[in-house]
Amino acid sequence: MNEALVYRGLTLGILSLVFGISATFRRRADRVGGALQGENGLRLVVVLRLLSLVVLLPLLGYLINPVWVAWARLYLPSWTRWLGAAGMIIAIPLATWALRSIGTNISPSHATREGHQLITHGPYRWVRHPLYSVGILLCISLTLLTALWTLGVGMLIPLAVLLWRTPREEARLIETFGDEYRTYMRRTGRFFPRIVTSVRSPAA
Repeated sequence: MNEALVYRGLTLGILSLVFGISATFRRRADRVGGALQGENGLRLVVVLRLLSLVVLLPLLGYLINPVWVAWARLYLPSWTRWLGAAGMIIAIPLATWALRSIGTNISPSHATREGHQLITHGPYRWVRHPLYSVGILLCISLTLLTALWTLGVGMLIPLAVLLWRTPREEARLIETFGDEYRTYMRRTGRFFPRIVTSVRSPAA
């Protein structure tokens, strides 16, 4: 079988599964979760999604006819592309775990929902934003699997916005949960687990 065709088939299949799982959980949150509270940042979400469409246009061309995006191709060894496939496959259960853990609290923006609960189980036991971590893994893995340099470069913009947005999201959570969230921050990593967990020393 043509190896290039296998890469394209894996790309389409895994992305369809990831988007399908994400859409299922997000629709449920919109249907039964509480309303978004305060400034919800949906304008930023719309801008990010439009930017994503532009970034993903070469990916669509790759899936339909790779010749159309030959100008955007990297020449990577087979093991690198299979590594990308493995990363995307690993991301599926990780994303499902995080989405199942956060449940109806998931939001398209940094706003919290009415009746929002602080989630500290599942991957949230170690990482405050595991969905973002999975997203980073997916972006890197997708770039390797498709060998499209445009994906890697294009994803730098959403990544920069993500790094800008996350502290604001955490500020919103501090407003909602106060010291409970501050304590949670001290024992968890933002995107990756802490190697050393800070512990407040007892008062003298």
